[in-house]
Amino acid sequence: MAAASRDRDPAVPAVPEAADVVAVLRRRGETLACAESLTGGLVSAAVTDVPGASAVLRGGVVSYATDVKAGVLGVDRALLAHVGAVDADVARQMAKAVRRVMGSDWGVATTGVAGPDPQDGAAVGTVFVAVAGPTGSKVHEHHFDGDRPVIRAAAVRAALDVLRAGLADAEESSPAGR
Repeated sequence: MAAASRDRDPAVPAVPEAADVVAVLRRRGETLACAESLTGGLVSAAVTDVPGASAVLRGGVVSYATDVKAGVLGVDRALLAHVGAVDADVARQMAKAVRRVMGSDWGVATTGVAGPDPQDGAAVGTVFVAVAGPTGSKVHEHHFDGDRPVIRAAAVRAALDVLRAGLADAEESSPAGR
């Protein structure tokens, strides 16, 4: 019997930002949870592809369906009914909720439209990424071009970039980081 491979999963594209996030979280002894809609678990997959991820990733919720965003994460049903699932406030609520549900220091959330059709009045390629941490939360809006796989891959990178920036901001604002 051949020895198990220690190489990364070839089905998951390498995302260098994930290694940076895992390294920072490990160094700081902090944890992460992911709430994903259009990325369908790809952010979590990118993180778990990094050796040592088990020390930082608490878990995730793939809330692809709108009712799962409300029922599992507790996103405000009135907000979802009013604006739909593709919205900055929805992303922010998802990120905050996954922190609470998973008991993590940081939460990252993705919601958007990968196509081929617009959704909730939002154009294909519209993506909201939210990060919630010990010092607050931030939401970034993105507009990506391409087909479903391209948009979803771009959303994964954006989520990890926004998280990486949030980690850096928190470090700079902490007494130890000054």
